[in-house]
Amino acid sequence: MALAIRDVREHDLDAVLALNNAAGRTILALDSAQLRYFFDHADYFRVAEIDGQLAGFLIALREGRDYDSPNYHWFSQHYPQFAYIDRIVIANAYRRHGLGRIFYCDVTSYAEVRVPLLTCEVFLEPRDDVVVLFHGTYGFQEVGQQRMGSDGPQVSLLAKDLPSYAFVRETYLDHDGLPDVPWLAERQHSSPPPDTTQRRLAGEQRP
Repeated sequence: MALAIRDVREHDLDAVLALNNAAGRTILALDSAQLRYFFDHADYFRVAEIDGQLAGFLIALREGRDYDSPNYHWFSQHYPQFAYIDRIVIANAYRRHGLGRIFYCDVTSYAEVRVPLLTCEVFLEPRDDVVVLFHGTYGFQEVGQQRMGSDGPQVSLLAKDLPSYAFVRETYLDHDGLPDVPWLAERQHSSPPPDTTQRRLAGEQRP
């Protein structure tokens, strides 16, 4: 089995949209315009390809994006710097094989050299104990709860501290920036990454 985790490409979008909208009620449906927004603006948008087949994807955005999501807004109101996992979807044929953990390792590798926190939410209605346990064992802790809209589901808002960020910030980000190597490169899209020249202490919560 040949596995590749790579940045999404435009020709992947139809397959990504179909995979997202077949994922079930714990993944919010997308239309093509919403998916195009992610393609143009998401800081992390990677797919898993197994033997040439799309097996899953993960989308994450950093702070400072104009993204209309109540959960993203919650983190924006509470933390100055973070990477927010908007969604992860694994095709049915590849579930329970560790692909979600591989994605989380990869997005953590992306985030820990850029921000102090990795954030996401899990649905509490309906509650999926496998998902809750997965995030707990991966170091996420609940930092809040909210209901998505007046009649939407209750969600648990989670954050994971990224301790290595402080070293990276002091050694690289506050000086000449990250080394110019492929594995540290930002994905190419039309919207530049957020301006983080005005930094606060790592993980500092907004008042």
